[in-house]
Amino acid sequence: MTTRTELLERAPCAVLPERGEAALCAVSGGLDSMCLLHMLDGWSKARGGRVIAAHFNHRLRGAAADRDEAFVREICAQWNIPLAVGRGDVGALAREKGLCVEEAARNMRYDFLRRTAEAEGCSYICTAHHADDNAETVLLNLLRGTGLKGLTGMERQRDMILRPLLDVTRAELEDYAAAWNIPHVEDETNADPSAASRNRLRLQVMPLLKELNPRAVEHICGTAERLRSIDDSLERDAAERTAHVEVREGRVNLACEAIFGAPEAVRPRMLLRLFDLLGVGRRDIGAAHVNALLDMCRRTGQGNESRISLPHGVTARYCRRRLILETRPQPLTEIPLVPDQPVRWGDYTLTLLDHPEGHGMALRDRTICENWEVKAAPCVPGDRLALPGSRGARSVKRLCLDKRITLEERDRLPAVYINGRLAAVWRLGVDQEFLPEGSAVRFIKIEHNREADGS
Repeated sequence: MTTRTELLERAPCAVLPERGEAALCAVSGGLDSMCLLHMLDGWSKARGGRVIAAHFNHRLRGAAADRDEAFVREICAQWNIPLAVGRGDVGALAREKGLCVEEAARNMRYDFLRRTAEAEGCSYICTAHHADDNAETVLLNLLRGTGLKGLTGMERQRDMILRPLLDVTRAELEDYAAAWNIPHVEDETNADPSAASRNRLRLQVMPLLKELNPRAVEHICGTAERLRSIDDSLERDAAERTAHVEVREGRVNLACEAIFGAPEAVRPRMLLRLFDLLGVGRRDIGAAHVNALLDMCRRTGQGNESRISLPHGVTARYCRRRLILETRPQPLTEIPLVPDQPVRWGDYTLTLLDHPEGHGMALRDRTICENWEVKAAPCVPGDRLALPGSRGARSVKRLCLDKRITLEERDRLPAVYINGRLAAVWRLGVDQEFLPEGSAVRFIKIEHNREADGS
């Protein structure tokens, strides 16, 4: 008969509780988690530690969910194992956050497990994912069109989550449960192929694969392990190539030469590393976003500039042969200018005066007559200015290109609108219609807030 800890001992020591350590075991009441709880209890007691069970009632299956909770309570009492129980309204969270029910349930469950682990002084949370689960995950990811990362399957350890049974098959767990008389409850939805894609794969596809080769699970998991080694190698290469990336608060940038000087398989990982360095992480950054970044860098010639918007409020820009990622600044809004009252607008402080003082723009005196509204606002690229000496009005976009003002700089320049008409743009000039006549002027004093750009 398999000993109480023999199956656990296949796992690397790093994914097992150490001597004297408290371990939190996630327990649903199903066969897999009940076997793990039984094994961990024996493992911990033999090493002067302890195991705490944690059960989360998702309240998705009515009386069946309450039955599972009652069962786990009863068995933990019989085995003299401490139990923490959590409950939550998964449906409400799914509606509130716009998540599918499965994702909402997972988020609530793992939030509960982490809180419980912290309260119980446990450094790790053990879950009962096994080799069949891992093989199913690899196949599901393959069907969904995953990249290499998805084909590496489940990780033995991720943050504080440990999976000590990844080398153990479902059949071996069934044998263990029979040998040790491990009680369990069955989730009735697990027997319904139409309930979830994983169910159909487990109930209909995997049996066929095992008919073709009884070692199908072993081979799929072995391939995933080898692919993980390749994936780790590519990640290390990407990390080395981005080790000296220029990082400032809210901005990272990398020379396009560095991107295209790397092997093709490493380039997407370098871009994903930029999101890590920016502090927003890789979640929701898919292949389409990465390909868009690579295409932007390929097609944009030297001296030109383009940009794309990305998840997490990130803007990507190509400028002077560099790729720049930055968190999107708060949008600048239209504000009125009142005489002698300084106002903060973006990176500048603006003050409307009746005399020139410091740096700024002089406007015709009539601009603050009673029927004229003076406002500062972001300059609209399509709006036009007729500057002194020009042959006509030209768009702000064209004028900025002529002065080599970048897109980012253009969007942060204060523009002055008079009754809705563009009168002036800082660094570009004042429209001919609004130039001063004689000595009487109204002056927009403009001070750059140096702390805004860290200089």
